[in-house]
Amino acid sequence: MAATLRHAVKRQFAPSTQFCRTFAAMGKPQTFSIYRYDPERAAKPFMQDYTIDLKQCGPMILDALIKIKDEVDSTLSFRRSCREGICGSCAMNINGKNGLACLLYIEPGAAPIEIQPLPHSYVVKDLVPDLTNFYNQYKSIEPWLKRKDTKKAGEKEYYQSREDRAKLDGMYECILCASCMTSCPSYWWNPEYYLGPAVLMQAYRWIADSRDQYTEERLAWVNDTMKLYRCHGIMNCTNCCPKGLDPAKAIVHLKEQVAESHNDGWKYMMTGEIAKNKGRESGMMYM
Repeated sequence: MAATLRHAVKRQFAPSTQFCRTFAAMGKPQTFSIYRYDPERAAKPFMQDYTIDLKQCGPMILDALIKIKDEVDSTLSFRRSCREGICGSCAMNINGKNGLACLLYIEPGAAPIEIQPLPHSYVVKDLVPDLTNFYNQYKSIEPWLKRKDTKKAGEKEYYQSREDRAKLDGMYECILCASCMTSCPSYWWNPEYYLGPAVLMQAYRWIADSRDQYTEERLAWVNDTMKLYRCHGIMNCTNCCPKGLDPAKAIVHLKEQVAESHNDGWKYMMTGEIAKNKGRESGMMYM
């Protein structure tokens, strides 16, 4: 009888496991308001709130997204890969500013942290933007070393002085995350023709490369009212770059070099470049 009584008392006053889990989950709650859109359901986009415990989550926005997907809602879609700010996959708009979710710390507060896909881009699903146009525009600048005389296999590499190599600093580090592109109002207005800050910076990266022998052809091709001169120096690109680069500065240098090097023969040179690949003229049509 005594043993039975002790067992009943123990069960009555034993701590509830379910209550403990609920209490722990609310140790340091933070709400995230996340953009949701599923094209297969043909529903309008909406913002959905999720509340998680920051004590059981890593410090970055990406950690919160992974926790939500793993433990709360497995239907949430977003891109991520390296978690180190190298791949650029997790670029998104966080509290109104573009950036990489893996590099941005969670800043706790009473207001929900708002997370949306990169602005003014077509959305594949939830936080996944369609970057086809951006990558096609990047392809259109032919971002590789072009030579008119090439070395045979086994010969020494193309020499570049330290001074010439230093000219590429601040441009080659671009990870093509498209944060700057989708923060630029000029790109919002003319995404099919204006190349945008990231692509123009990479165009100048090859123009400034002393080893490249197609400098004049590259300058002639980019010297266009829509491709280059839609940039009005708004500086959103430089302000939001997660790698601390300065696309606006590169565009200024590109315009300066165009002005210094321009000659009347460029229009024929540009016609020749266009004739080589007509689809190159627009990122949306480039194949």
